[in-house]
Amino acid sequence: MTNIQFHVQPGGHIKGRVRVPGDKSISHRSIMLGSLAEGTTTVTGFLEGADALATLNAFRQMGVKIEGPDEGKVTIHGVGLHGLQPPKQPLDMGNSGTSTRLLAGIIAGQSFDVTLIGDASLSKRPMKRVVDPLTAMGAQIETQAGGTLPMLIKGRGKPLQAIDYILPMASAQVKSCVLLAGLYADGRTCATEPAPTRDHTERMLNGFGYAVQTEKLDAQQTRACLQGGGRLTACHIDVPSDISSAAFFMVAAAICEGSDLVIEHVGMNPTRTGVIDILRLMGANIVLENAHEVGGEPVADVHIRYAPLKGIEIPEALVALAIDEFPVLFVAAAAAEGTTVLTGAEELRVKESDRIQVMADALQAVGIDAQPTPDGMIIQGGSQCPQKAKILSHHDHRISMAMTVAGLRAAAPLVIDDCANVNTSFPIFLPLINQVGMQVAAMETVA
Repeated sequence: MTNIQFHVQPGGHIKGRVRVPGDKSISHRSIMLGSLAEGTTTVTGFLEGADALATLNAFRQMGVKIEGPDEGKVTIHGVGLHGLQPPKQPLDMGNSGTSTRLLAGIIAGQSFDVTLIGDASLSKRPMKRVVDPLTAMGAQIETQAGGTLPMLIKGRGKPLQAIDYILPMASAQVKSCVLLAGLYADGRTCATEPAPTRDHTERMLNGFGYAVQTEKLDAQQTRACLQGGGRLTACHIDVPSDISSAAFFMVAAAICEGSDLVIEHVGMNPTRTGVIDILRLMGANIVLENAHEVGGEPVADVHIRYAPLKGIEIPEALVALAIDEFPVLFVAAAAAEGTTVLTGAEELRVKESDRIQVMADALQAVGIDAQPTPDGMIIQGGSQCPQKAKILSHHDHRISMAMTVAGLRAAAPLVIDDCANVNTSFPIFLPLINQVGMQVAAMETVA
């Protein structure tokens, strides 16, 4: 088996203008809703990474004609809410938790059986969180003993039952799963979340002409509701650049003296901008330029110049809004003067890896004082990464990219193992990071 290693030379300078690939969350949803819509949906800026392609291939296997992707352009010939066909084999979700959990909601409303499978990493991730609400809606689902993949979702001859579901955790994937199942339910389905999470599903459903009502119940809780049995109408979607991918470049510029970087056309959905809020609280010099809206999603150019960072206690209200960006935010914390404390982020332990433990191990390996806690981390920052190290990414793309950025503060070369999964979310990461001033090479070894 081939292993991809990143060999990172220490130091560098971060300057220039870049545009990172399209938003993964929006790319997934464009395929799903375009397939269920009536008419032809066109998508530009689609992320051609393995995760989003897993979603695309799943709908092809269920009889949807999809042209592309070709340089980010996809054309989807929608079949309507009830036009999907039984796939001839299990649907392979690869490494994509988003594909699996959102698709489960759609498949629960179909009249045929579907089995969802995934790679070794995805097969360890918790699926009970979507099985529970779907079962309450009347779906019949079988998983492995621990609530993991493979997952068999049995077809129904009648609609699901609407549900008013209170999420036990802040999870956009669970919320979206419930709402998508609600398309196939009798009555009004609602999902109430304990803290705000990304709202791409609600925005895009409205964009396809399917009304979703959202209301704030208090400072934290939000409820989203829709009526089952409607229809989606095809539209055009221009996918903004992924703020989760842009975050690696934001932190790179924020921790590197003399930096001056513009990241173009970044999605500024307010449920996703926690990374910018946290970096600004740490003292980062970030200015948003050229703000406008595309397809119901706000976008802007992000201009970052170097400024010294300081350690902070990260507000829990921002945790769910930056959950995918914490691996690289830990790198910012390691570069900041003083102590950074993260709490309320136990969700990080059930991502592609246990991101709390794996990032603590990685930072410790390069000489940073990083102490994991059950729901976060305490990082004593302010120093360089003094030690030469081989980093284990545990096949987690965000660990690989975060520790690549850490090379800007390294005193010696870093070798990062198991980096093939960077292709799942950011296939052009290496060319772009080299373009703005780092020196990183990919090397193949035999594992």
